[in-house]
Amino acid sequence: MNGNFHNNRLGNGDGNGHVEPTTHNYDIVIVGAGVSGINSSYRVQTSLPHVSYAILEGRHELGGTWSLFKYPGIRSDSDLHTYGFPFNPWEKSNPIATGESISEYMHETTRKFGIDKKILYKHKVTSADWRSSEQRWRLEVDNEGRRKVYWAKFVIMGTGYYDYEKPLHADIPGLERFQGTRVHPQFWPEDLEYKGKKMVVIGSGATAVTILPAVVQNGVGSVIQLQRSPGYILNMPQGKPDDPLPFYQRLLPRWLLLRFLRFKFIIVPYLLFVLCQTFPNFMRKFIRGEAKKALPKDFPMDPNLQPKYNPWDQRLCFIPDNDFFDAFHTGKARIVTGTIKTVTEDGIELNSGEKLEADIIVTATGLNLQLCGGMPISLDGKPVHLPDCFTWRSAMLSGIPNLAIIIGYVNASWTLGADASARLIVRLYKHMEDNKYTNATPQISEAEKANPRQLLPLKSTYLKTANGKVPKSGSTGPWKARDNYFQDSWAANRATLEDGLEFGKVAT
Repeated sequence: MNGNFHNNRLGNGDGNGHVEPTTHNYDIVIVGAGVSGINSSYRVQTSLPHVSYAILEGRHELGGTWSLFKYPGIRSDSDLHTYGFPFNPWEKSNPIATGESISEYMHETTRKFGIDKKILYKHKVTSADWRSSEQRWRLEVDNEGRRKVYWAKFVIMGTGYYDYEKPLHADIPGLERFQGTRVHPQFWPEDLEYKGKKMVVIGSGATAVTILPAVVQNGVGSVIQLQRSPGYILNMPQGKPDDPLPFYQRLLPRWLLLRFLRFKFIIVPYLLFVLCQTFPNFMRKFIRGEAKKALPKDFPMDPNLQPKYNPWDQRLCFIPDNDFFDAFHTGKARIVTGTIKTVTEDGIELNSGEKLEADIIVTATGLNLQLCGGMPISLDGKPVHLPDCFTWRSAMLSGIPNLAIIIGYVNASWTLGADASARLIVRLYKHMEDNKYTNATPQISEAEKANPRQLLPLKSTYLKTANGKVPKSGSTGPWKARDNYFQDSWAANRATLEDGLEFGKVAT
């Protein structure tokens, strides 16, 4: 099938008598050139080599999170053996990698597999409308002010799960009064000078835990992590590039070693998650005990490292080679646990009466959740309200045909879940081809809608805030939220496709 066509039967009009702009036709369109989009592209081109596809990327470069975020020390909070692509294993010795090295790895992967030739940059999808008469999606695209239309039999949304343009609003009293520099990590100015300055980082998640040691290493005058409640932080040893490999690794062929490492980093974090959920008190003591060994003897563990919730009720923060804990040995960093009374012109007053002086305030308070890049989605011109939808196998939305959403894990590496979804979708597409179906639509019954669940099953504040803004999960069958890679991987390859899906065909 051609990748382009002009002024054909799909491109003569928009149904309102208006002449269409240049139109393009593909079997599959993937939206987004981040980890999810690149992984989906590989699965499409290897499992469905006969189909035409393109990746529409709204920004000027690939990488998603790893090209957007520029805050100091940005790195993965999952190991790269499982966060990396299964078809192009991470070969470096450090499982926790910097944002720059992840970006380089993604560029190398796209070149290696020819995916780079499929990416259309500065092509922002502004709306998607399913046309029943055509059995295709009509995508309106803004290409630097030029309007284009793309038609696709199937659309895969690799747009991630947060808003790239609007961060989560931080409801901090008096913040507008602050006369210093205010920064949100999502839009960190690359020229921000903080050497010798007093910085307060508000937040307790992975972003705050990453920024603190990075600014200490780069000369900040002082930095305070201000948290309302602490989280769990666990060291992940990295090893040095010149360290000798363990004996068993020297014996294994390189290809087998990489497979072993990937399996190891799948199974060990999963067992950790199970232990945390099954024996929360034991794991609470273990994690705190490991932190206490690495921190200065006079560090106040309570309340600063005494979370009020059980391990893995919120995401664990993994740190490489104890860098976060080491920062407190310098005398430049400390943690303050408390609530904000008000921000003043030169700092923050706490309800405890303590005043934190600051030249820079960083609001590392979480992401603003959003699916499908925030674009309007409609069916034959009728808008769809995504929060009313339920997710089918965490990969499609109830009532919406031929549309996949790529959602990874929040309690394991994102890419493990993203790849399970991609494999499921290409199997579905092949099933549709084999049976000459032109549409596949998840359909949920009223009984299955009972007892809806949160889409991403953690208790983090920014996830709770998103309730009512994103689709829901069910509590039974294919509508349940995913939380077990082994089950999801099996389902991607073998589960029946008819459970929860309705198929249709239109004669042409």
